[in-house]
Amino acid sequence: MLSGTAFALIGAALAVGLAGIGSSIGVSKAGQAAAGVVSEDPSKFMKCLILQLLPATQGLYGFVIGFVVMLKLNIFGGSMADLTPYSGLAMLGACLPMAISGLLSGIYQGKVAASGIALVAKRPEENIKAVVFTIMVETYALLGLLISFLAVYLPTYA
Repeated sequence: MLSGTAFALIGAALAVGLAGIGSSIGVSKAGQAAAGVVSEDPSKFMKCLILQLLPATQGLYGFVIGFVVMLKLNIFGGSMADLTPYSGLAMLGACLPMAISGLLSGIYQGKVAASGIALVAKRPEENIKAVVFTIMVETYALLGLLISFLAVYLPTYA
């Protein structure tokens, strides 16, 4: 059986990896839409870029959770914590809200951003509405970040 520390590191890897995948897919979808708009009207570059960047935040949130797990394990302090398998599984479970919400919200935020970019193509003056629509999806990534952060950071794992 894996050690508890290994389970915790798997949780950190899932939070970073899955949230990063979600962001990559979302940024890619929005970037494809943005490239089409900017090819027709280069003056819309900044409005499109802002919308394309929004799905990237899930990857950053996943990185934060991975970093907090490593701090909890004292990886940077020289003597890594030796968690029991139960504690390691608990920490892995604590990472899952960020991993899952980061993956899915990154993908769906990219879809909303791509639609927002289509809105900017037709009505550039409505770009703030497109940003608001896109940010609404962000709420669920933030909730995943908050729950994972509290679940990883607050308990004492032994």
